[in-house]
Amino acid sequence: MSPTRSLAAADEPARGAKKKIVFIAGKASHGYFSHSHYAGCALLAKALNENVPGVEAVVVRNGWPQNPAVLDDAAAIVLFSDGGGGNPILPHLEHVQRLMDRGVGLALLHYAVEVPKEKAGKQFLDWTGGYFETFWSVNPTWTARFDSFPDHPITRGVKPFAILDEWYYHMRFRENMEGVTPILSAVPPDSTRERPDGPHSNNPTVRSRKGMAEHLAWARQRPDGGRGFGFTGGHFHYNWAHDGFRTIVLNAIVWVAGLEVPPGGVPSKTPTWAELEANQDFPPPDRFDRKHVENLLDQWKREYGSR
Repeated sequence: MSPTRSLAAADEPARGAKKKIVFIAGKASHGYFSHSHYAGCALLAKALNENVPGVEAVVVRNGWPQNPAVLDDAAAIVLFSDGGGGNPILPHLEHVQRLMDRGVGLALLHYAVEVPKEKAGKQFLDWTGGYFETFWSVNPTWTARFDSFPDHPITRGVKPFAILDEWYYHMRFRENMEGVTPILSAVPPDSTRERPDGPHSNNPTVRSRKGMAEHLAWARQRPDGGRGFGFTGGHFHYNWAHDGFRTIVLNAIVWVAGLEVPPGGVPSKTPTWAELEANQDFPPPDRFDRKHVENLLDQWKREYGSR
């Protein structure tokens, strides 16, 4: 089953008892191996289709599906796209609300966690428990070290690791974290709190929290039975080749779809270089340092292991 099938094929109703997971991949964005929405969704969907018998994962390319009926029988939606005022979910909030009311799960990856406060902030707090709020949240690039994890299905099979990404932090969460479980937390370096103030860069509250842990991924159990997940990493496409990084997100997608996460986490093979290169929106620039990335992947295999 191809995770990159056409939208027409994806519009077909799910067969049997499988849970349908719809990945919505945003339009081409930042450049080669950055914000690789379609390539990332294709990798994750392929891993689910190959390793989770109860799942049918399909991918919609270039933003919100032209035929929204593809979502009607979904157990979960995964949105990996640009965000802010250009978040593709914004024109479809009423439709998404109906899906959420029915218990459909929602996972938001990287920039997709950001929406304008006045347009969809309340909905994102209800649906996933948190979001990137401008002049409150920040978007630095830094190495996050995850030394421990909560006892939650999403963390099954994941060992401590550290990885460089554009880890947004200081999200706006629900009051008193009601119904929200932090999944990935780390202490950002003080240098990330010393940038000039701006809508995405810094603010007095962030600056006052030096030395404090911040939540970079979180899960929400909604009162209606639905589930939500937010994940601020995902800027660098090659990070999907880190087994811990990838497993957290695969586990989360299975969880928001209402399925049981295996005791050892969702199994998946480490992507090959050819698989990482596939489905990119842009060609590699002349300055792209492939050897640096290959060395990084080898380092992860030595330090974390590979599947």
